[in-house]
Parts: sequence; C-alpha cells; structure tokens
Amino acid sequence: MSHVWVDASAGVAGDMLLGALLDAGADLAAVRVAVRAVAGDAVSVRAERVTRAGLAATKAHVDLHDEDPPHRTWTTVRGMLAAADLPDPVRRDALAVFGALAAAEGAVHGVPADDVHFHEVGALDSIADVVGVCAALHDLGVTSASAGAVAVGSGTVHAAHGAVPVPVPAVVALSRGRRVRAGGEGELTTPTGMALVAALASADEDLPELTVSAWGSGAGTRDVPGRANVTRVVLGEPSGAAGRPVAHQLEATVDDLDPRLWPGVLARVLAAGAHDAWLVPVLGKKGRPAHVLTVLSPPERSDDLEELVVATTTTLGVRRTACTRLTLDRGWVDVTVEGHRVAVKVGRSRGVVQQVMPEFEDVARVAAELDRPERGVLTAAHAAAAAAGWVVGGPPPGDVLGR
Repeated sequence: MSHVWVDASAGVAGDMLLGALLDAGADLAAVRVAVRAVAGDAVSVRAERVTRAGLAATKAHVDLHDEDPPHRTWTTVRGMLAAADLPDPVRRDALAVFGALAAAEGAVHGVPADDVHFHEVGALDSIADVVGVCAALHDLGVTSASAGAVAVGSGTVHAAHGAVPVPVPAVVALSRGRRVRAGGEGELTTPTGMALVAALASADEDLPELTVSAWGSGAGTRDVPGRANVTRVVLGEPSGAAGRPVAHQLEATVDDLDPRLWPGVLARVLAAGAHDAWLVPVLGKKGRPAHVLTVLSPPERSDDLEELVVATTTTLGVRRTACTRLTLDRGWVDVTVEGHRVAVKVGRSRGVVQQVMPEFEDVARVAAELDRPERGVLTAAHAAAAAAGWVVGGPPPGDVLGR
C-alpha cells in the first residue's frame, strides 16, 4: 500500500499537484500517454525544474495547441473520459474529480450538473491537469490519499462573469467538511485544485504516520517573495490510522422528542446507509434530560443523512466531524445447535481471528424453538464455533460467508 499526503498550506491548483507528483517520481511519459488518450494532440505536458522562494520544485507546463478550445459541459467531458483508452483507476478517479466539480458548479449557478458549462475547467489545460494527476497517482501506486488544511486565499479574482470574491464560490462548495484558511492574498486554490483534493483525498488530516518513501514539490506560476508558492506531497507506507477508511460522525442533541420515536429514527438512518447509529442519554441545558444521537456515515451519504436526522427529529442542527475507521475483515460462518442453524459473525485481522460472536437473533430463535434459555443456546453456539476451529487468537480454519 502507498499513501500520499497533500500539503496545500500554500494553496493547490491542478498543475501544482501534477508538478508535485512528477517531482516525487511519477513517470512523465505515463502522464503524457493518459492525457493524449483523452485530449489527443491538442495539448501536451512538460516539466521544468524551478525555485519558489528558494525552494526547488517542479513546474508542470500544459501547452495548448488549440488557440480557442471550446467550453464543454460535464456530459461532454464524461463522454471523453469514457471513450479514452485509460487504466480503470485513472478513469474512475478522473470521473470522480470532474463529477465533484460539476456538482459544485451546478450548485453555485443553479443549474443541473450535466448542463454546467465549464469555462476554465472544460478547457484542455484543466482536462490535462486532472487526467495527469490521476495518471501520476496510478503510476506511483498510490492506494489512498489525505490532505491537510487548504489555503484558499483572499481578495478578488476576475473570471468569465466579472470580479469574484476569493475563495471563489466553487472552491467554497468543494470545501464542505474540510479545514480551510485564507493563507495569503489572491487566489491560492483553484476549483480544479480543490476538486482534486475533495474527490481523491478521503481524509482531512495533518501529516499521518508514514514510513516515507518519496516526496515532491509542485510549483505555482508566480514566485512570491517570502512564501514558497508550492504544493507538496509526501508518499509512504501507512501505519497507525493512515490509509484507513474515512467516515463522518454526525451528532445532534435533542431534549424534546417523544422517546417512543427513537427506535424508528435509528432504524431509518441505518436503512438509509449509515455504518452505525446509537443514542446516549445526557443531561442537557437547564437540567433537561436529553439524548445525543450519533450517526456514523460514509462521506458520500452524509448530506442525505443529515437531512434525514433533521426530518425525523426535533433538532435545529447537526454537528459533523471527520474520523477514520479501523474495520476488521469480517464475515459469517454457520454452526448448529441441536440441529438448528446459528449464524456466527467472525472478525479477522492479519490472519488472526479477533472476534467470534453468535448472532443473537438466531440465538433467540433457536432458544424459542428448543424451549431453552437463551444463555444456554449462546454458550452452545460459542462451543460449536470453537469446535469448528473459530477461536480468538488462532488462525482462520476456513472461509467466511458474506451477508
């Protein structure tokens, strides 16, 4: 496994991230092949060694051979990526980046994502940036990514529709759930750069625990006195929490909901795609009895689950916190207790059985069928699993079933 951490503390743009990955060892030839597969001969990529505020870096140049590239819709860009001869991971990542960008631009301009006309983004240079970054990550063997706080800049910038405040609206929309700061004057982060971070960096974190294997710096166009205008990357093998799946923890404190409604709320958020959900009684403001509802959500489901929490409870707001998850490799094995089937959930890690637990609904069913106490059936199911070789601390004796 290889993890990449993106340091966007001085900002990030598509060409800066591409330059950083090339500086870290990505093959320029592989990047060129991928870009050519999408854009043909209308654009080319080259790299140049430069310095920014005394720091050595690689400047990725995207040279256009079409003086008037057309503006393209997300539908058009999606078709170009689908038709291109690209490795599946490169195509998948590029589609994710442009999809995030289309959704953000659509929200900003009040139009469906498929109808968004990309101006800067739809131009060939930005297509080259996105496809180039995705190809560079694939060439480096990167399997997970995270990023720190992003410097977005301040002031105003001139765009197709006139003067726009910095950070521009699309960057703000793409920043949801992530840490940002001004970091300096001007536009330090472009929509393309923020879309790459938002779509590809699954965790918002400071530099995680890594065994470092490579690093690189990608230069921006300007050389700003007193501030290195670069995006940096650090690559390595993850340890600790690095590279773990990311999740969002959604919380709401409620003191005025009929308690008979809570089981239904929990059932609905779980049915809507939450990893888990639970309720904790607390003493709220003014000494009122209250409950804290916590929902562990996949990032792509967080917006919908927040809306569901608001719709099914009386809360006036939901807190969101990014976190990582350690998930054991898990599955099911079947055992029998006096001729009755009981499913047993098994968790494994690094070739060792870590958890063995009979499914209690099966235990209760078998206890009712045998007219025996549930405690006795639970003990018998544990014994049957142990007899089959499923023992905590031991090697798995066979395969598990997915359910």
